[in-house]
Amino acid sequence: MTKQVIVLRTDLKMPTGKAVAQGAHASLKVFFDRINPAASVGGKFVIENIQSEEYDWIHGIFTKIVLGCDSEADLLALYEKAKEANLPRSLIQDAGKTVFNEVTTTCIAIGPGPSEDINAITGHLKMYKH
Repeated sequence: MTKQVIVLRTDLKMPTGKAVAQGAHASLKVFFDRINPAASVGGKFVIENIQSEEYDWIHGIFTKIVLGCDSEADLLALYEKAKEANLPRSLIQDAGKTVFNEVTTTCIAIGPGPSEDINAITGHLKMYKH
């Protein structure tokens, strides 16, 4: 199975709408970071280095799991593990213009990728609750 996991910081106690927006940013950024406008074909952007699991996920059911972690340090450690495993990933820093008064690291996305690879990094986490 292919999935994407979004990990939100629980210590920030984000309002529901803010948490949803931050998770959506993370989910999309995995792909936006790899768009190469110079390689557009017929006016359509090209996502570089897309793996077969990602292609299947895009054309499938978009399985997403939202988990929580306790701190920025924990979030960054998970991001580094995903990077070391060469999994698609993104890190979101809120600009601090609405809920937060400063730039704040809020969440990450890992995947889409093989569930077993993502579980090796996030399997110990619980579902997100604020």
